[in-house]
Amino acid sequence: MAQCVQSVQEFVQDSFVPMVAVLCSEEAERVTRKNNLNFAELLRPFCRLTSEGHIRDPNNQVQAVKNLRICVNNVVTSPNTVSAALSPAQRRLLNEVVLSCQPQEGAVTSVITAGDYDLNFSATTPWFEAYRESFLQSMPASDHEFLNHYLACLLVVSSTEAVPVEQFLKLSQEQHRIQHSGEYTNPKWFIPNTLKYYVLLHDISEGDEQRADTVYEDMKQRYGSQGCYLLKINSRTFSTEDDEQIPDPWSQYLHRNILHNQDILDDLTVNSAAVENSISAAEVDCHHPTEKADGLSNSLENHPLQLDTASSPGSLHTASAVNTDLKKGARDSESIAGGAGSHGACLTLNDHDHIRQFIQEFTFRGLLPHIEKNIRQLNDQLVSRKGLSRSLFTATKKWFGGGKGPEKSITEPKSTCGLLYPPEAPELQIRKMADLCFLVQHYELAYSCYHTAKKDFLSDQAMLYAAGALEMAAVSAFLQAGAPRPYPAHYMDTAIQTYRDVCKNMVLAERCALLSAEILKSQGKYSEAATLLIKMTSEDSDLRSALLLEQAAHCFINMRNPMVRKFAFHMILAGHRFSKAGQRKHALRCYCQAMQVYKERGWSLAEDHINFTIGRQSFTLRQPENAVTAFRQILTNDSRQTATQQGAFLREYLYVYKSVIGVNEVSLPQLPLPCIHSSATRVYFGHERRLAEGEKQAATHVSLDQEYDQDLAAMWCHLEEQLVAAANRGIVPANFQPTQCCLNSQTDNLRHPLAVVEEPIIVEVTFRNPLKVSLALSNLSLLWKFTADDAPPSKEKTAEKLAGEAITNEETLALGVGNMTQKDDIVTTETILDFHLGPEETKMARLRLLPHRTGQLNIVGVVYNLAEASSGEMALNSDGQQTVDLMVVRGKQDLMIRGPRLNQTKEDKMLVRHGPDRRLDPIITPSMPLMEVFFLQFPTALLCGEIRKAYVEFCNVSSVALCSLRVASTHPDFFTFGSKATTPLTPLSPTSAENCSAYKTLATTPQPGSVASEILVSAEDFSQLSSVMEIPIDGNMLQPGKSIQLPLWLRGPDQEGVHEINFLFYYESTQKGNKLSHRVLRHTVFICASRSLSVQASASRSSVPPHHSLDDKGHGGTLVFIDVENINTSESGVREFHIVQVSSSSQHWRLHKCINPARDKDCKLTSRERAKLCFRATQCKPLQASSDAVEKYIFADLNLGNERIISSSTPCGDFFFRCCLTSESQRVDVASSGHPSSSKSQGSVPSEDRASDITSIVKKCNELDLNIIVIWKAYVVEDNKQLILEGQLHVALQTIGKEATSLTPKEEAQEMVLLKFKSELPLPVVLPSAELSQLIKTNLHYPETYTHPFVQDSLCLVPVTLSLSNCSLAQVDVIIDLRHKSTSPESLEVHNSFTWVGQTQYKLQLKPQEVLCLTLRACFLQAGVYNLNTPRVFAKPAKQGAMCETSQQTASPALIIINNA
Repeated sequence: MAQCVQSVQEFVQDSFVPMVAVLCSEEAERVTRKNNLNFAELLRPFCRLTSEGHIRDPNNQVQAVKNLRICVNNVVTSPNTVSAALSPAQRRLLNEVVLSCQPQEGAVTSVITAGDYDLNFSATTPWFEAYRESFLQSMPASDHEFLNHYLACLLVVSSTEAVPVEQFLKLSQEQHRIQHSGEYTNPKWFIPNTLKYYVLLHDISEGDEQRADTVYEDMKQRYGSQGCYLLKINSRTFSTEDDEQIPDPWSQYLHRNILHNQDILDDLTVNSAAVENSISAAEVDCHHPTEKADGLSNSLENHPLQLDTASSPGSLHTASAVNTDLKKGARDSESIAGGAGSHGACLTLNDHDHIRQFIQEFTFRGLLPHIEKNIRQLNDQLVSRKGLSRSLFTATKKWFGGGKGPEKSITEPKSTCGLLYPPEAPELQIRKMADLCFLVQHYELAYSCYHTAKKDFLSDQAMLYAAGALEMAAVSAFLQAGAPRPYPAHYMDTAIQTYRDVCKNMVLAERCALLSAEILKSQGKYSEAATLLIKMTSEDSDLRSALLLEQAAHCFINMRNPMVRKFAFHMILAGHRFSKAGQRKHALRCYCQAMQVYKERGWSLAEDHINFTIGRQSFTLRQPENAVTAFRQILTNDSRQTATQQGAFLREYLYVYKSVIGVNEVSLPQLPLPCIHSSATRVYFGHERRLAEGEKQAATHVSLDQEYDQDLAAMWCHLEEQLVAAANRGIVPANFQPTQCCLNSQTDNLRHPLAVVEEPIIVEVTFRNPLKVSLALSNLSLLWKFTADDAPPSKEKTAEKLAGEAITNEETLALGVGNMTQKDDIVTTETILDFHLGPEETKMARLRLLPHRTGQLNIVGVVYNLAEASSGEMALNSDGQQTVDLMVVRGKQDLMIRGPRLNQTKEDKMLVRHGPDRRLDPIITPSMPLMEVFFLQFPTALLCGEIRKAYVEFCNVSSVALCSLRVASTHPDFFTFGSKATTPLTPLSPTSAENCSAYKTLATTPQPGSVASEILVSAEDFSQLSSVMEIPIDGNMLQPGKSIQLPLWLRGPDQEGVHEINFLFYYESTQKGNKLSHRVLRHTVFICASRSLSVQASASRSSVPPHHSLDDKGHGGTLVFIDVENINTSESGVREFHIVQVSSSSQHWRLHKCINPARDKDCKLTSRERAKLCFRATQCKPLQASSDAVEKYIFADLNLGNERIISSSTPCGDFFFRCCLTSESQRVDVASSGHPSSSKSQGSVPSEDRASDITSIVKKCNELDLNIIVIWKAYVVEDNKQLILEGQLHVALQTIGKEATSLTPKEEAQEMVLLKFKSELPLPVVLPSAELSQLIKTNLHYPETYTHPFVQDSLCLVPVTLSLSNCSLAQVDVIIDLRHKSTSPESLEVHNSFTWVGQTQYKLQLKPQEVLCLTLRACFLQAGVYNLNTPRVFAKPAKQGAMCETSQQTASPALIIINNA
């Protein structure tokens, strides 16, 4: 239970106090009425005694009576019988008491930490204490106990009466009549011989003091000095000392009596059973009362109209109430209501002391002695009977009429409590004595009497009496000083059960429970107290149930181990019952306290219920802001409610919201629905791309439909860097920022993005509907703030206002769609009229702004109308437009984007800090050019190496001229615009170019054995060999509104498959100095490349001896073999390939002529066919190559068909140079990455140098820098039409004897290498034998046939000349060995009858490029065919140390035929 102001002992003592009745003469009533009070009210603040009283118990022991309080009430008679319930008026009073006592604003709250809960709630519950106090005062008096029966009666007469003694006599007779006539069941009197105490009231301001003293003396003679008193009051008049502030101790006792009086008046006059504040019917039938426990108001007694602490409930009070109390009561209530704070106006502080003294005199000299005397009398009666045995005692009672006689019928069941004792029954005398002892704090004697009475009652089955005795026995046991015995809680439990179940008296049961719970709480037994309180809740009274459940909740939280969830659960139950009882504020408070436990703990359904209730209660209590907050919680959390429930929540929310907005029209409120994923917001700057128009295909650029890809973004940024560097003389400026047209959560948003005036800004906002019901959004638009840079001079006033001042469109949007034109001259805001979100749907809305001025724009949020989709439709069907409007609210949501977490400094790492995200804060810059690019006749599929001509169109769609048009690409070898020097003049208007060749051709007739035609070209003519190309447009500028079309040659990639090819077009404004230095446009194409031809080429030295092979130019030749295979798969519909021409390009070599057999004029290849071509290549004259510049290339064309293609012009030359460049760069990359790191030799440095020397010598010797271009045509049948495709393949021959291919080799996966833990010694540098074996070229010269007469001469000697040519530029040591070493059977077979004679081993040294001839002799023993190519030649560079020689490659077999003559 909650903490109370009083201690438990004070509370229990004050629950049972001696009762004193008051009867006043009319004159006396008039005297007190001056103070706005009646006599009982006048005494009330002074009823607690400040000093100790004493009485003697029957054993003559003195007992101290401390802190005693008496209760003084006017006599109100009532003829009704006792009821077990409170009257509707009393119930209404209790309801009002609780309603009027609310928690104070800023009251002290206690914070309890239980586990991981931090709960903040009020530790005290004053409304419960007020209810309890009021309940205990309105307890109806009953016959089974005497505690609230009157012990004494004050008879009050004014000294101004003519004969005061006569008035006293009248009043005395009146009291006797009320008590003994039997007409009235109420009020009830304790003892037949009630103490009468005579009070003479003297008004000092009016009356004659001497007369008063005289009358008082007479009274003392007549009634004894112990039985009368002269009370002087009203020392002050209104006229005098008006300004003196006299305290008003009455207000705290009377503040509730206004209600009280009014209710009882209602009851008396109308007997109305209606209860305000929607108390349920069940409550009206039987409402529960409450305890009282207020430190200040603990002596608050019943209001003046109530006779005992409770007149019997529901009864009509007698109309002839004594001294017309009723009318006075009505006057009281009016006067109290009228003159608040004016009580006791005629009293001085001395008068207060007089009253206090009077109460003390009355109690100590009148009341306590009277009680002591009665205790003695009762004790004597009881002791005199104790001599008799119990059985005899019972028998005599039956015989002499002391029993329960006529009331008890034989057929009555044992369980009833209808058994009644007559007033003089001995059991009741014991009870009466116990009650008297209890009232004067003699708890030990009271306990023994209650205990005795309890046994008697139980044996008689008088359950109501027994329950009362049990209850008071338990309380007496608790209150005994020094606690000689433990508190018997089971007594209380039995009493409660009996009252409730047997006697059906909830009022007594409730009193019992309130006392017991307070006692249990004081002993720390919170669990038992909570159980008891929860048992007392029932359907008959919501108010009682609510208060008790709330106290039970406080018990759970105050336990040693607080039970937080039980606290919350019972708070919810209490809130529910408060709500039913019409106590909305208390209900709201309970729900709010419980919410602390359930919030954000995963109890989503409980949270929803609580929030919904809080919302409703707040709304009815006119706290719409709190209501909105609560409903917002329900709707924003991911609710697990059903769709219908969510729909109900939403409708309720919209209704509440509507009322809030009605109050506050100026700024738009924040709406909780739908959820906005702020970080997913994307911002797009510029126009959305146009789609293809007819044949034209627009550049893809960037659109909101594309997914963002980090790698792609890096690639585009790299391309843009290349373009910017090309435009800035090869340097990327320090302030370079890559262009970002579309910003999202992954882009770099630390800087303000730049937007261009008169170009739209599109914001894509992601909405999520968390509910299972559809939402209808309408009039959806962006909310912005704009600060202008400088205003146009034409509009002077607005200009001044605009510069530097932020303008927003919120007010415009708040009013709806009607007036949206107002701010359109600054920024045009587009509105989406209808936006529908299905249940749990996530959907994007694209909202546009069009800025018309330069400045800083901040996109703040979105504004829209929110409605439930279904409700709108239903309302439309039934009642037209009006009802729809009711459920539509207009509001906004802010777009708050949190930037990336900072992680740079130590502070950043320690704390959680976020950087800015400025994607919604663009700077609007002045006009910039805007270009669109269209592609015509652009293919989607090509054969590998196929050349195709397409067209590209550039349009300037802005109002500013553009210049410096460039393009960069990820595949620069895929396309070319041609260069001005080499571009053939082709018509610009594209026609259906089925047979128009993309190449520049000359008609020729091929002569057999004709020599290649040569052209010398400088590589600088093809100036655009870097990855950035300048686009050749006239005047290097494109005017506003103009467009230009250019040819574009494409070449299919060499590798088959789908290729993603990216173009980035770059252009600048002709007006410099803008924040945007340039703009770019992206285009991505996918090309599917299918296989065409495979070309393999190899070169070998001609075996013709040098002096024979000298051609007209006097240079030795090299043979070039080209294998061409058709590897095309039949799907692409290619019928056959024709090899039209083979060209070469090199700085040092050229193809000289074709040495194929002459009949193979045209080379056709159908599927999987292969052709072999053979050419002679010769070295160019050194002069010719280096005459103008080193970078001159010789193109040599050998055409196999009827027309010659000029390979040095566009597009053939462009693609040749582009492919060379890319392959070279790849080779460089491989070389740089492929060097093993551990290739340093252990030897000394010179050996390394030497090795590298030798390597270069050897490489030079075998170097051949010849590039072959194979040009082909393919015949394709498509849609019954034959198309001719053409293309070219490139092969780069680098070394003699090494095969090269046009197919790019597939990368092989690296083999796994075993881990080695010991570093191995690096092997010494060994030059590859393959390269060393090319140092010396050998030729044998001999007659092809030789005839010898073997008959005459058995030995045939044939002279053979061996010529050795040093191919390198270094001296070479050569060893020639003629001895046979071969052991293979074939070689033995061939060589068995042939041998070299003469010197069989030679050691020679050849100078660089020297040719040496040796004459050898071969000896044959018989005729036959012999292979003379058996000499083994070893060579090594002369400078190389002791390294072994390398066997030189020998030419093909040299066969000789020996004939017998």
